[in-house]
Amino acid sequence: MLVNFVSNSVIIGLTAGAGILIFVNQLKHLLRVSIPNSPYFFVTSFEIVAYLPQTHWLTLGLGLATIGIIILTQRLRPGWPAPLIAIVVVTALVGLFGLDTWGVSILGELPHGFPPLTSLPLTDFGLIQNLLVGSMAVAAIGLVEATSIARAIAVQSGQRLNSNQEFVGQGLANIAVGFFSGYTCAGSFTRSGVNYTAGARTPMSNVFAGLFVLVVLLTVASYAAFIPRAALAGVLMVAAYGMIDRKAMKRIWHTSRGDSMIMVATLAATLILPLEYAVLSGIIVSIVRFLVKTSMPQVQTMVPDPNFRHFMPEADQPVCPQVGVITIGGPLYFGATEHVERAVRTNLVRHPEQHFLLLRMHLVDHIDFSGLQALESITRLYRQRKGDVFFSGTRRQVKHQMAASGFYKSLGHNHFLQRDEAVSYMFHRVLEPSICIYECPLRIFAECQALPKWSYGSKIPDEAVHPEHAIPSWLPSQLKERLSQNGTSVPPILIDVREPAEYRKGHVPQARLVPMRMLPQEGGTLPTDRPIVLICRIGRRSRLAGGILKDMGYTDIYNLQGGTLAWEAAGYPLAVE
Repeated sequence: MLVNFVSNSVIIGLTAGAGILIFVNQLKHLLRVSIPNSPYFFVTSFEIVAYLPQTHWLTLGLGLATIGIIILTQRLRPGWPAPLIAIVVVTALVGLFGLDTWGVSILGELPHGFPPLTSLPLTDFGLIQNLLVGSMAVAAIGLVEATSIARAIAVQSGQRLNSNQEFVGQGLANIAVGFFSGYTCAGSFTRSGVNYTAGARTPMSNVFAGLFVLVVLLTVASYAAFIPRAALAGVLMVAAYGMIDRKAMKRIWHTSRGDSMIMVATLAATLILPLEYAVLSGIIVSIVRFLVKTSMPQVQTMVPDPNFRHFMPEADQPVCPQVGVITIGGPLYFGATEHVERAVRTNLVRHPEQHFLLLRMHLVDHIDFSGLQALESITRLYRQRKGDVFFSGTRRQVKHQMAASGFYKSLGHNHFLQRDEAVSYMFHRVLEPSICIYECPLRIFAECQALPKWSYGSKIPDEAVHPEHAIPSWLPSQLKERLSQNGTSVPPILIDVREPAEYRKGHVPQARLVPMRMLPQEGGTLPTDRPIVLICRIGRRSRLAGGILKDMGYTDIYNLQGGTLAWEAAGYPLAVE
């Protein structure tokens, strides 16, 4: 899991930093100056500068000759093993002319034969307990470092890395070396980098490298003793220079500010800290960036595109005065809830007239309890404003979590809509057409395009909703009862104040169509000796129409509470023209 957070930016920065670190650490062998070993870049650099006057020029010449042979061979004969050729040539010079007696540092006598077999105290549980914590730390750091190095090579070679197989191989290797007096083994840039630049293409190259070393130790170890350390330093310096992928660093620098920050931070950590901690630093920076990014998912207010096929960001374009459409572009977990709530409330401040909210959830692939509480808070906010919240494109897993918490049931299944049908459902079943027809000059959605637009100015009084213009309401059952009293009471006059297209789709039987826009002209022809019941879709338009008729002198006026939706929900039929 930790390896998944080793991004390519970490790998590029780590590889470049390791290349610089290896290059600088080999300078002491190239110059043959005696300075103490240090994992810190700046300490080593200052020591080398201080000891420059003690440079052994013959050793430096051999090291530069090694570098020159490698570069020349790679250019003239790319398929030849350039590092091996360089080491053989320089070693031959040392052996033939006895340059080791002139002060050239060589490897010296190498061990012969196999390492001794060690008897491990596998039953010493006290020792195992003392070593447990430290060995776990070494194993963790070794695995992460080795996999980071493997990924660095994979990035250059284009191969796919199987981390689990890498872990199994490293674990088996560590078990084996424990029986042969070996150190804990892990990946190494100095070995893997040289191996790759020498032409290695598969993991089998490591097997052959081990076999070749074994053969050398068993056969020609006495000759290998003449290998000058400067030659090995030259090979490593060429490999280290090749590890700095300048082209990839340039692409990252020009592509992403976040990735550039991670790359630079990892490179700096590699130069300042020991390599294993630099790897962990890169992982930490990647995790922090991931948390910051996921804690601020895109929360965008959307409007339909000109063709009404897709949604696009609002970008200061006109929006519907009744419903806000917002897309949440990421997981809704505890780290992101505050950002999402803030964005929704900011949109509500910008558009206080919007009483409904459509949350597009198709990009939300995960939600936790904190996310559910955030949605409950948003729903409560809109319902307190006499509005509601609807969801579109909710994924099955997210919907399952909502159902398990009880949120799905409390909200209602009719609040979860299909992406392609959400706007149509809300337009025909939720939004108030009177606002679209009489108060909104815009045509935001495809469904708005066929609506008539009427502007009356002061002819539709705002005070129609005030207490002095309050219109008493009848429930659908009360209206049904009055209509069923044949001859026992004066039948009411039913006036449907919707538009003709709405009226034709279904209306209360016996209702007469008088669109609200026509009331100022036709209102004077209505009888005054019978009660008048005004009907619209949900009751808002009819309440406004009642205020108009009341201003015109009518007193026996009633509003059908809930409109035709409530009439139909009560089980009463609608007449269709």
